[in-house]
Amino acid sequence: MANKWGIPIEVEKHVLSRDRCCVYCGVIFTKNNNSRKTKQSWEHIVNDIRINGTDNIALCCISCNASKGCKSLEDWLKSKYCKDKGITKDTVAFVVKEAIKNKPELK
Repeated sequence: MANKWGIPIEVEKHVLSRDRCCVYCGVIFTKNNNSRKTKQSWEHIVNDIRINGTDNIALCCISCNASKGCKSLEDWLKSKYCKDKGITKDTVAFVVKEAIKNKPELK
């Protein structure tokens, strides 16, 4: 069973409990979702929709997701957006640091 984005339900549950803030910029998600900056969105750390494990699925804010788009994580971390926001490989959440060290792959 999967959600409407094809993410397995068990992965969705794990990620929802793990990621309480954006895995990139750290903004805390709000329940009212009035602001795009504090609204959560599903993210594939490695841009491959077939890799749907907890090592590649995360929650990030809509701003970071829109900025990253289809860029590789490595390229996006060099972008003006990340530089302006102080987002680096050292400031991202643990799950992203792990994906940098051990790139998630299709199993």
